Amino acid sequence: MIIAFDVDDTLIIPKIVFDTNQDVPNYETIAIYKWFQNQGHRMIVWSGGGVDYAKMWAIKLGLNPDEIRMKEKCSDIDIAFDDCLVDLAKVNIQVKRLKNSISRKDWNKHKLIKR
Repeated sequence: MIIAFDVDDTLIIPKIVFDTNQDVPNYETIAIYKWFQNQGHRMIVWSGGGVDYAKMWAIKLGLNPDEIRMKEKCSDIDIAFDDCLVDLAKVNIQVKRLKNSISRKDWNKHKLIKR
């Protein structure tokens, strides 16, 4: 199977959640990623922030994906993990997003200011 994982709020917990100066790994989701990887599935890390952003995090987190992509609906993806309700794959799994009271618009604004 081909399994895709989003970066923000899925593989990492953004700094705004804990009001710190750096994003932190989401170890629970990373454990799921590694389980699928250890089962021999084709792994993709992707992000709406672009390929370079997804690649940076894949390297930082030591994920060794088979492919890095821009996040978009793809008919070849079997399972997509994301923090939002999405329709990107044959099966879409929404992971728990911490501090859901922060709107995506405010989070994106905060991300731009603090980078």
